[in-house]
Amino acid sequence: MPPETVNPADLPPLQRLIVRLIDRVPVFWRGPLLRLTLAWVVLFVLFLPDWRAMAWQWWDSSTYNHILMVPAILVWLVSQRTAALARLQPSTWWPGLLVCAGALFVWLLGEFAGLAMAQQLAAVVLLQGSALTVLGPQVAAALLFPLGYMVFLVPFGDELIPTLQTVTARLTMAFLAISQVPATIDGVFITTPGGYFEVAEACSGVKFLIAMIAYGTLVANVCFRRWPRRAAFMAAAVVVPILANGLRAWGTIWIAGWYGIAFASGFDHVFYGWFFFAFVMALVMAVGWRFFDRAIDDPMVDPAAILASLLLDRLAALRIGNGAALGALAGLCALFLGWAALAERMAAPLPADLALPQVRGWSMVALGSGAEWMPLHGGADRRLRARYGDAAGHVVDLSFALYDRQTDGKEAGGFGQGALPLGSHWAWERAGPDFAFGKSDVIQAPGPVHRLAVTWYRDGGVITGSNLRLKLANMLDRLLLRRRATATLILSAQDGQGPAPADLIERFRSAGGPLPAWFDHIASGQNQGAR
Repeated sequence: MPPETVNPADLPPLQRLIVRLIDRVPVFWRGPLLRLTLAWVVLFVLFLPDWRAMAWQWWDSSTYNHILMVPAILVWLVSQRTAALARLQPSTWWPGLLVCAGALFVWLLGEFAGLAMAQQLAAVVLLQGSALTVLGPQVAAALLFPLGYMVFLVPFGDELIPTLQTVTARLTMAFLAISQVPATIDGVFITTPGGYFEVAEACSGVKFLIAMIAYGTLVANVCFRRWPRRAAFMAAAVVVPILANGLRAWGTIWIAGWYGIAFASGFDHVFYGWFFFAFVMALVMAVGWRFFDRAIDDPMVDPAAILASLLLDRLAALRIGNGAALGALAGLCALFLGWAALAERMAAPLPADLALPQVRGWSMVALGSGAEWMPLHGGADRRLRARYGDAAGHVVDLSFALYDRQTDGKEAGGFGQGALPLGSHWAWERAGPDFAFGKSDVIQAPGPVHRLAVTWYRDGGVITGSNLRLKLANMLDRLLLRRRATATLILSAQDGQGPAPADLIERFRSAGGPLPAWFDHIASGQNQGAR
């Protein structure tokens, strides 16, 4: 008896929609799409903490709210290429597994160094690599821009904030000079007759710059065909927001001179939040509009050119079985996730307590005088904080932290950690004078009160002030499964004591011996210390 046929019109609405969608997919595409869907679902599950962290940043941080639109843009970009894709034959491709292995290695390094951005970038590249593995080079060539645009799913840009603060402050000073408003600048702090202003992190313009980079990249691909015009438009998408942000900061200071700081601040928040990005976007688009050279009906890709490419044809010959490709991908994930789990257990032994250093010519004094300064050492296993004074009454503050390992929530050089705690009343002013192997920062509290803080990190035999070098040393330890503690030493002196803070810190440090001796003595726990 022949099987009973089902009329699609008799199916429930949801099933009817699914059937129609499947019918629109060429038969030779259905298996590859099913395998890609399976691979992506498994990768999402395995790296769910990274995707969850990304999604939270998209939703919670105004700097990254624009990323909420990127998934919809990706769907639209693929939809513009469906006719071309229907002419291409997907095939599993083993070199795509090399991309996946590279992404997993970057994820492992990010896990070891506590670099969330590296882990999140790796999670996105894993999706790209798996698509390359399952669909092959010819299909990947047709999807090159959508696959590349997936990078904008990664929240990035916070690293640019200090640089953008400095650039904005200098642009503001230039505009103030043009408008003949007398002003002085100290790092990112500007003083005018109208008041005292800080180019804070929120005023750096980073949120609109990275959004414009994402938007400019999309427009450059969709609206232009020639590369010189694309490059010029991208340059405008970078330069115009930076200049406009400097102009906005100048406008706030200028308005404050006429109507007061309270009015200027309220105006700035409304203007900056509601109109600034729309204005900048409209300005860049208005300038670029007359140079658009892609017709609205031009295809995004040329499938005939892809099929005629001898290089892509030779690359496509590097095939692998469907099951073998998915199995190899699963094996790579198991290898690197297992490596990370094993390294997570590698904790160095620590002393029960820390030892207060004895410094010739200096003695301990009570904490509390001057503007309060409290470094942050989140997740540290041992902490010590003390203040020392000399016979002339000069004081230097010491802060020390010891970690049995570096992992999420226990990052010596993490964002907001150390001499300038996140959310404190202290703000970064400028880089301080050079110190051997150390990172020197001048920070400022309301008053203004100026303070110099010098930071050193130690991992094994490495002593450095570079957060990057520290992370590289931490990564090597965990890659080799070595148990090594990480230590942070901060020496700080407040301005206004007579001698320059840098001179006081150097004199204090020299009196205590070479830097390795400082770390060795404090971490030895040989005499009673404090946490």
